[in-house]
Amino acid sequence: MKLKHIIPALFISALFAPLFGHAAGTLQPVGSAYAPMVIEDHAVNVVINNGFAMTRVTQTFRNPNTVDLEALYTFPLPQSATLSEVTVTIGETVINGEVLAKEEAEKIYGEERDAGNDAALAEKDGYKHLTFAVSRVPAGNTALVSFLYYQPLAIDTGVGRYVYPLAEGGTDDSQEMSFWQRNDTVSGIFSFAIELKSAWPVSDVRLPGLESQTTIDQPSPNHYRARVERTGSDLSKDIIFYYRLQDNLPGRVELIPYRADTTGAGTFMLVVTPGLDLRPLDQGADYIFILDTSGSMSAKIGALAQGVSRALDTLRPEDRFRIVSFNNAAQSLYHGWQTATPANVKAAIQKVSGLGSSGGTNLYAGLKEGLRSLDDDRATSIILVTDGVTNQGVISPKAFHELMKEHDIRVFGFLMGNSANWPLMRTICDASGGFYDSVSTGDDILGKIMLAKSKMGHACLHDAELTITGGGVSGLTDGMIGKVFRGQQLVFFGRYATPGPAEVTLKATLTGEDKVYSTTFDFPAVDTANPELERLWAMNQVEHIEQLAMVGATPADEAATAVRDLGVEYQIVTDETSMLVLSDETFRQHGIERRNQARTGAERAAQARRAAQPPANRRVDNHKPAFDLPTPSIGGGAGAIDPFMALVLGTLSSITLIIAKHTRKQ
Repeated sequence: MKLKHIIPALFISALFAPLFGHAAGTLQPVGSAYAPMVIEDHAVNVVINNGFAMTRVTQTFRNPNTVDLEALYTFPLPQSATLSEVTVTIGETVINGEVLAKEEAEKIYGEERDAGNDAALAEKDGYKHLTFAVSRVPAGNTALVSFLYYQPLAIDTGVGRYVYPLAEGGTDDSQEMSFWQRNDTVSGIFSFAIELKSAWPVSDVRLPGLESQTTIDQPSPNHYRARVERTGSDLSKDIIFYYRLQDNLPGRVELIPYRADTTGAGTFMLVVTPGLDLRPLDQGADYIFILDTSGSMSAKIGALAQGVSRALDTLRPEDRFRIVSFNNAAQSLYHGWQTATPANVKAAIQKVSGLGSSGGTNLYAGLKEGLRSLDDDRATSIILVTDGVTNQGVISPKAFHELMKEHDIRVFGFLMGNSANWPLMRTICDASGGFYDSVSTGDDILGKIMLAKSKMGHACLHDAELTITGGGVSGLTDGMIGKVFRGQQLVFFGRYATPGPAEVTLKATLTGEDKVYSTTFDFPAVDTANPELERLWAMNQVEHIEQLAMVGATPADEAATAVRDLGVEYQIVTDETSMLVLSDETFRQHGIERRNQARTGAERAAQARRAAQPPANRRVDNHKPAFDLPTPSIGGGAGAIDPFMALVLGTLSSITLIIAKHTRKQ
């Protein structure tokens, strides 16, 4: 039965205004006369298998008011996540989602909402977050919302990491602070359950910070289940799941394919885990530490100062350093390179300790200042710590791309918090052949830094390029990789037209010599185990197209059209598409084809089959190994923490503690 409902004008207009709530929770305008929506329960179920994770979130919203209201919910967007299902249950009515072009979806949702019908809408706001609008939560009653997304996961130096993002990213916009208030409290049960199926031996799993609340069971040697459950909680802190593979596993090439039948194209995910002998860098080096001191870093700036101060004291005399800070403009704390003498280190500590945070974010100016006066005869690394939310000076990603292409330098970027601008950081690092990682409030910082240590302290492959011959391959992830660092796993998506033999080749330069790593394999005629790969491939294509548009290589209007078409065809939510949630009858009335209904049916059937099976080993280079060495492990050859790693370790450890304290205060 449909109930005619009342929606305050504030809620109607708010849906189509920008939503800035970067943490999980329900939203309502500040000063609203209505009590906020209550989150009664919040359940998360995650399955990691065959190189990607499937996350299903189910939560119950309750409307404590005496009138029916529209519920607004925001959720931080994991990188490369593909939102593929949304289901809403109101009373006995169950409605499901279909992806349409954004304008069409918004128009139909508005019509159905205003007519008093059950409807919902899910949208993506760039790299920041997902927003959900549920048009009718009955007065004094509940609505159950369930959504599902997929995301690829890579192993780094033998360690896998899954993040369930909940925390505030620290990148608040003034409009959010003045217009929205957020309710992130779960009044009933909060539960988080994760299942890991690995084709390779697993040494350990853990959820840092939740050890005392976690129950873990191991049904089989490479199969783990972990669960956290509590009554009365909040959605203000990320949940991190780490798993570590056994040491000395072989370098390898793995192929996860999907082809529904013999008539259509196939889709694949290719995972390359190099086993390489990359020599340690043990001579004096130059380090440029570039600090974001803008207002959005206010909760982290004290940690930056503490970490840099402690680490400067451990530099070797043969090392040199520069420190650059930036907010509205950039400034170097010194006019030139400083050798790490005791006197210079003491003076630098005093300068760093006096840093404060204010103003906007002129990241371009910070990078440009850091790139000044490089010495081509010395190995140089840039360590960039920022949330990447540029709002001052040059903000065009194309300009960042052109700036970084001018220099052969290793950039290690650390993105702070959720809603950080990872597309821009990717542009910076891709252009320089660098490496970037995110830092969550729930991270095991020591583990992350040990991973980074193995990269910064070793040589890397240069000018790396991956190609696949045979199979009629198309739509392959850009194979021009640039640099490959120690322990880095490479993940590629593509399509194939012809089953049968193919060859994958990784070409690169190592210590001045050309190297070729290759193996042969077969694309299958039919393999229905992983239909989700089609959505993951489509999202990979979307991100590639958006990246080309960001740097000016593709016209913006052409990119938008291509993104929209991919989103509709493969039923993924993008910046050009939205998921409209209606009843079956309402979809029929609007003449909307049920593409997502067919996709989710195939995916659920495959997931049920996989749940009853052990994890499949997808290695394809057993007979002709591409690499003749084991993959690097986090402990292998690590030795003592060198001075530079002490700098990064001290900085990020302090950042995490201070962010956590700031989050608890909120």
